[in-house]
Formats: sequence, C-alpha cells, structure tokens
Amino acid sequence: MRIPAVLMRGGTSRALFFHAEDLPADEQLRDRFILAAYGSPDPGRRQVDGIGGATSSTSKVAVISDGRHLGVDVLYHFGQVSIDKPLIDRRGNCGNISSAVGPFAVDEGLVTATDPETIVRFLNVNTGKVIVAHVPTHEGRFSPAGDFHVPGVPRGGSPLRLEFLEPDGSVTGSLLPTGNPTDLLEVPGVGTVEVSLVDAANPLVFVRWDALGLTGQETPDEIDGNPSLLARIEAVRAHAGVLAGISPNASSASATSPSVPKMTFVGPPTRYTRTDGTEQAPEDHTIRASMMSMGRLHRTFALTGGICTAVATMIPGTIPHQVSLGDGNRVRVGHPAGVMPLEATVRRVGEAWTVPSVSAYRTARRLMDGHVLVPDQYLAQDVRPRISQQTQLDKEPITTEVSR
Repeated sequence: MRIPAVLMRGGTSRALFFHAEDLPADEQLRDRFILAAYGSPDPGRRQVDGIGGATSSTSKVAVISDGRHLGVDVLYHFGQVSIDKPLIDRRGNCGNISSAVGPFAVDEGLVTATDPETIVRFLNVNTGKVIVAHVPTHEGRFSPAGDFHVPGVPRGGSPLRLEFLEPDGSVTGSLLPTGNPTDLLEVPGVGTVEVSLVDAANPLVFVRWDALGLTGQETPDEIDGNPSLLARIEAVRAHAGVLAGISPNASSASATSPSVPKMTFVGPPTRYTRTDGTEQAPEDHTIRASMMSMGRLHRTFALTGGICTAVATMIPGTIPHQVSLGDGNRVRVGHPAGVMPLEATVRRVGEAWTVPSVSAYRTARRLMDGHVLVPDQYLAQDVRPRISQQTQLDKEPITTEVSR
C-alpha cells in the first residue's frame, strides 16, 4: 500500500501528516497501516522497520480533513503511536504537533494565505477543542525561517502563536475531574500519594518531586534507567487515571490509555542542569516541572502539558499553585531542556473555574513529503512480531525481529 504523506516537525515533536481521504476507510486497516509505517510494535523499541524515531516525541501521527462544515478551516485528529504495542492512543492531544497543523493547512491549499500572517482555525477531534494558529506566510506559503528558539530544537524558526480556546475539560469534561484541587491517592505497593488532577488541553496528574523520592535534579536518563522507579510512577499514573474517570481500572489505564493522564513532577524554581549540559537559573522560571510520556521522562515538555501546568498554577489549592512562584497570567515552566513561557487566562465563575484561552509560541517545519510504503502482507490481521528466523544460506537460527 502506497499513501501520500508529509513529515512535519511541530515544536519538539515530529509526525506524519495524512489527508483523511487518502487513508483506508476501514479503521482497523488504517491503524494497521499507520503502525506498520512507523515500525510498530517493536519489542526492541527501535522502530527500525519504519519511520518512527524510537521516542514518544517522534512517534506521532496527524490526520487532517476539511472542517468548514463545522465552522473551522480544518479538522485535526491526533494519534500517539505506541513504540512497542499495537496501539494508537487518541484520547488526548499534542500541542507540539498542533503547531504544525496551520503550516500544513496553508501549504496544502486547505486555507488561502493572507501574507504576512494567515490565521488558521482548526478543531482537535480528540478533545473537541478549537485552536487558532497565527501562521507566518510569504508569497502564499508558510515561512519557516526565523530566529525564535524553542528549547529542545537546535535551530531557530519563525514564531507561531497558538491560542488554545477553552481548553478545560478536554478529555474528562471538567477542569478538576474529581472536583478537588488535591486528592489523596492510595496506590498498592507505593502508599498514599497526594495528587492534583487537572484537565486543560490534556489531563495531567501532578505530584511533588519528593512524593516519589525525587529531588528535581535527576536527568531523564537517570529516571528512565531505574525500572523500579518507573514501575512506581506508572502505578501512580494508572490509579490517577481511574480516579479521574478516564479508565475503569489501573490495568486498563496502563494497557489502553498510556498517554493520558500524563504524570508530572513539580516543585518551586531551582537551579538544575539542562539536557544540553548548561545550567538553568532559578530566577528564569516560575515552576520546575518534568513530565512522563509513554512510560519515559519527556526530554523537553509537551505543549499541552505546559498549558495544563500554567492553568493549574492559577487554581488555589492545587500542588502547582502551592509550589509556583508565578505572578499574574504569565507562567514560565522550567523543564529538562529549558524554559517554556505561556500566558493563561483563568477566571472564577461562581464555584467553578473557566479557562477562556491559553497562548504559547512554537516553531514548525515541513521536513519531507512523498509516499509511505507498507507491503500489503503487513496489513493482515494476524500480524505477529517474530524473534527468530533461519537464513537462506546456512539455515542457522538468528535473532532478528521481523513482521509478516
């Protein structure tokens, strides 16, 4: 099977972009094609037989279609493609990939460019939320070059402003899924953990660094290289997913909803070493945070996670509000690769909180376009990864992972 696709970078993530009309109408066949295109599932977590980059940030997919019948320019369906499981999680959104939707829509002719800036309104199908992208354009095309830098991206680009309109309740239907700013969560094998569950753009479960014996100085490799710690982190995340009403039980949360809610560690601003080896000063950020993504610590910080964190710092009683040193509607999230600035508008209406909008800046770039090729045999329903096969020359067993 041969299907047109565009590889886009959005913020610190990367995804294949497809036109919905080009993909198989049958949902199961479509998902088998996407999984095979990425080289998933790969028990070795390398995605060597596909275009996936072997990280959660580079194993994402976007499906785009006309949205004029719903009052927007385009519809955007996001998928988090599992690396080692036959799963595409569509329960949340990705803010980084969202930043590439506007440029894609302009370059594909889905909207008419109005230089020097083209406004693209799109609906994220996963969450039912509208996002407004302010896309820099030149001569009717997206203009990617510039000197705006996003931590975690080595080259600068043109600044893309994204407005996330009414992002509260994106998955659970409520800004505070439990109705409480904090809850005490009983987790077998871990104990009692204080958490804050907040749902804005994506649902996050916030805990203090020291709740799991961390200091905020740990590198991503130190956390990812500790299997017992990862197991405790996933246990807390899975049980929080049950408490938020996202999953019926902890086992289901781990098996079918690995991307939401996202586990996020927070604390007050502190001095720490960034992933590039440089020092991050405490005065440059208002909250120190790191988040988990598909079972591993995110090397930067998901934009939707930044949105939710910014909103949470403005709700009295939440853990982010307790530890943040922010003032007003501007929040600077200190994450492993640097600082993410955001602006959030949060209002109290009676006993409830509302979030009219959250703004952030990203960069994006079209990396390549062409066709994705997947052998038809890979699309059979009984595909199983194998770990041994005989060579045609000597018939001696070898240990390669192949798909049939």
